[in-house]
Amino acid sequence: MSVSVDTIAKELTAAQRLDALVADYTPLAGIPDEFIGADGRPRAHWLRYLDSLTDLGADDIGRRFAAADRHIRDSGVSYRIYGDASERTWPLSHVPLLIEADEWREIAQGVEQRVRLMELILADIYGEGNLFADGDLPAAAVTGSPDFLHPLHGVKPPGGKFLHIYAADIGRGPDGRWWVIGDRAQAPSGAGYALVNRLVLSRAFPALYRDMNVKRLAPFFQAFRRGLTSMAQRSDPRICLLTPGPFNETYFEQAYLARYLGFLLVEGGDLTMRDGKVHVRTIAGLKRADVIWRRIDSDFADPLELNARSHLGVPGLVDALRAGGVVLANALGSGVLETPVMMSFMPKLCRKLLGEELRLPNIATWWCGQRHERESVIDDIDELAIAGSFGNPVLRFPRNQPVIGAALTPEEKNRLVAAINERGIDFVGQEVVNLSTTPVWKDGRLTPRPFVLRVYAARTPDGWKVMPGGFCRISDRADARAVSMGEGVQSADVWVLADKPVEMVTLLPTDETVRIRRIMGTLPSRAADNLFWLGRYLERAEATLRVIRCLAGRMIDADAQTVNAGWTVAKLASLLVSWHAAPGASASDPMALTALALHGDKDYGSALSLVRDARRAASFIRERLSPDAWRLIGDVNQALEINGKAMLTEAEAFDHADAALRTIAGISGLAQENMFRGAGWRLFDAGRRVERGINACRFARHFASREAPADDLDVLLDLVDSQITYRSRYLMGVALSTVRDMVVLDPFNPRSVAFQVERLDEHLENLPLLSDDGMLETPRRLIVKLAAEIATAVAAKLNNEEILEFEQSLLGLADAIAARYFLQGAHVARADKSSGLA
Repeated sequence: MSVSVDTIAKELTAAQRLDALVADYTPLAGIPDEFIGADGRPRAHWLRYLDSLTDLGADDIGRRFAAADRHIRDSGVSYRIYGDASERTWPLSHVPLLIEADEWREIAQGVEQRVRLMELILADIYGEGNLFADGDLPAAAVTGSPDFLHPLHGVKPPGGKFLHIYAADIGRGPDGRWWVIGDRAQAPSGAGYALVNRLVLSRAFPALYRDMNVKRLAPFFQAFRRGLTSMAQRSDPRICLLTPGPFNETYFEQAYLARYLGFLLVEGGDLTMRDGKVHVRTIAGLKRADVIWRRIDSDFADPLELNARSHLGVPGLVDALRAGGVVLANALGSGVLETPVMMSFMPKLCRKLLGEELRLPNIATWWCGQRHERESVIDDIDELAIAGSFGNPVLRFPRNQPVIGAALTPEEKNRLVAAINERGIDFVGQEVVNLSTTPVWKDGRLTPRPFVLRVYAARTPDGWKVMPGGFCRISDRADARAVSMGEGVQSADVWVLADKPVEMVTLLPTDETVRIRRIMGTLPSRAADNLFWLGRYLERAEATLRVIRCLAGRMIDADAQTVNAGWTVAKLASLLVSWHAAPGASASDPMALTALALHGDKDYGSALSLVRDARRAASFIRERLSPDAWRLIGDVNQALEINGKAMLTEAEAFDHADAALRTIAGISGLAQENMFRGAGWRLFDAGRRVERGINACRFARHFASREAPADDLDVLLDLVDSQITYRSRYLMGVALSTVRDMVVLDPFNPRSVAFQVERLDEHLENLPLLSDDGMLETPRRLIVKLAAEIATAVAAKLNNEEILEFEQSLLGLADAIAARYFLQGAHVARADKSSGLA
């Protein structure tokens, strides 16, 4: 009987609701299942969880699931499928994977043993090479891998430690034991998503999470952080997380972990070599990087000695490693352990190096670089999966994807056998993996789906520590043999159940002697650059939206249909054209122009394009933005995309622009009220002030020329949001000199040029100096000069030429800020910065 969640009503008993929930749950034939044991009966810990879950009632369960999904969406938790242009919302499975304490203890011991073995293998491969000399590991099985880096041979990392974090992908085998499916020693991903899954699900079901005695994840991350700190040469080290950048598939996770652990998120362009050490380029000069947790592949880490095409790494990094000038987690070249060929030697190497059998066996693997194994694989090809020894593609199939021998056509099979005979070192035969299943919530009931569990181990001052949980990926296909974060895949929290209540532990320090700090840490030049441009883009978008709203409002107002009003409307329309807000539109067709200026995406000046630019700049500094700010930027972007039409009425255009302006005002309010007053905030606000000052000058030149009619002056007050203040200050109508004074020279008007200049002077005065010689740096010298010119200007004598000089001074100031504080050079990657306003 199929029962939907709607029928699991509150009036049913708990037992009836549970029966309805699992009525159709049938494990796949011959496949182990987490819920149903080998004896065909539900496991006790799962029944305990489901009893508590169904006690909540269908309505409450639905609300909590919806709250979890909303929290993920609102927090911007996302990932990217390789090759996709846009991010996707993180797909959280609502039901956790449950593992009892005794079973977890065996898993943890197996993972801990495996990482100790991996460390010894790496040390030998890049050191003395005894395994090669003794014949325990064929040299071709290592040197044939593109992940083996010869320049690192003989380079001993600080403390002699190659691995600092390791992960094993595991699944339950047909005999019910856990088996290792793959090793992750290069730059294991997913730990941050495991943490997100935990925070979201424990928040949605706090009582259930507590009552199930779920082991906490915070101690693992705390120990990992201590481990990296202990490897540094200084007592207060600077730890950096090296990311490939915001277009990487797991960039959200990297930014999230950097914030959670208190690490500095950097890209390759943020780092540079000096005197055998790695330094971060910051707005206060070069600052030493003591420890780097890399999330880029080894080959891309140094374009001088490794991959010359890489724009992700740090030129000279290998030299810094030779000199012992930086700790790298994990050591370059550790990816050689991830190749399928290494699995064929793991049982033997474990006996050789540890004198033990593998606690967690891996998939049975045979390397075709050996004659006997090659012949055996060819004979049994129909019963095996064939994979590339070093991640290389097999036949027409993508890299790292094994092919099932029995699924090949006779022609394909013949081609594959010929390739194996010709160059056997490139192939391995493996036992076909049928993943075990775990319950997922689907259409109001539980159903089994295949999964892979990634378990992490971190080096700590007290030895290796295994995360009590992990990163679980669940396929939506019942016959999946491997799971990656692609279409139809969910991720589940992993609850390791303790035998007794678990002590609450967080990353918050409890030592009363912890040193208090009131100044934020290092601000990399790249982050400063994007904070500055985020402010500029938001202000540009606001200026464009104000022009659109004013234009639509003038067309709505029937009382404004005078000769001068028509001239003013034409001026507003021509301003949008000159700003490239509506390519191809004509100022003589204001309605078509307005729609394009709002929602067009063909040029850089439209409101939508500017908001997209702001979102792109924000994506580079995601770890520095609050979830609320990120959500608001996404909201205004989504609203402008959804509301786009070929033609809008005047009222629709006004409403769309007005709504977008309110959201941008919310972003500005968050920055003013919630953003720490450090260098990052000052540069973000400086970007806004520069752009607002430039816009105010342009508005004044267009609408406050010497012959400007009253309608133009009235529009100018609208554009700078100063109508109420002007009307309360001057009881008579608008006049040229008073309007000019309020828009350009009045230091008490937060929309005036003078006000922006005062704030810019304040920001530049408080930003770090490169030297303490008492001389003004170029940006400060420019702003002091401009402030004096504006302070001594007289409104009655002010003309467009002088206002243009103010505008050009602000443009020159923006360039000077960029030259002083931001990364320079042709190969520096940053958010696009089109000229925007003409």
